[in-house]
Amino acid sequence: MSVKAKKHLGQHFLTDESVAQNIADTLSLKGYNKILEIGPGMGVLTKYLLEKPIETSVIEIDTESVAYLEENYPKLHGHIISKDFLKYDLNEVFKGEPFGIIGNFPYNISSQIVFKTLEMRHQIPEFSGMFQKEVAERICEKKGSKVYGILSVLTQAFYEAEYLFTVDEHVFNPPPKVKSGVLRLTRKENFELPCDEKLFFSVVKQAFNQRRKTMRNSLKSMINSDNLKEDSIFDLRPEQLSYEEFIILTQKIAADGV
Repeated sequence: MSVKAKKHLGQHFLTDESVAQNIADTLSLKGYNKILEIGPGMGVLTKYLLEKPIETSVIEIDTESVAYLEENYPKLHGHIISKDFLKYDLNEVFKGEPFGIIGNFPYNISSQIVFKTLEMRHQIPEFSGMFQKEVAERICEKKGSKVYGILSVLTQAFYEAEYLFTVDEHVFNPPPKVKSGVLRLTRKENFELPCDEKLFFSVVKQAFNQRRKTMRNSLKSMINSDNLKEDSIFDLRPEQLSYEEFIILTQKIAADGV
């Protein structure tokens, strides 16, 4: 029995064992005793995770894949969550404990997976996996690049982001139309922001939603005083600011509103 890849779920099954092993080996396993694999499919990555000295759970929305895993991976019994990762409350399983995340992520929801990880960053010290190459590059990109954006700034505020290696199309069934990239996110020792977190997220999103404009124009609704309007930071476009500069900007906007 094998599972047929379903287009609407963005499934592309990895068929290369050495690539699967390399992805499994990206996790350091430090700071947590449990890992969650997202979208295991037929378990090509799972089998290498199960060899590691850590408790592995998987979350899979595709019932055919769940049946396959139940049948072929007895070690996973009791650790298969047949749910949608984006909608499921992971603390039903992890009860507030730390855990790592890994996966060969469905391309159509990969950015949302990162956003959910950021929401749960207090519990997720490490995250690694495979994305569409350009998404992986965007997450790890530094300021000044055309692909640097919301995902880059928000991720790098809390995690060290490393682009690890590129994976060719031909090692998948069916092959995707693009190359893939594997990255690792390691949570920073101090991942509390020295500014209002909610405001920081709003500033970053609003700035990049009009990325061709200067910050003075895109953040007009957030600037109260003429004094702040004259600050030279507002002459810049969003891709010219590092996450540290976005933090400074958020602090200035917060102080201006007092």
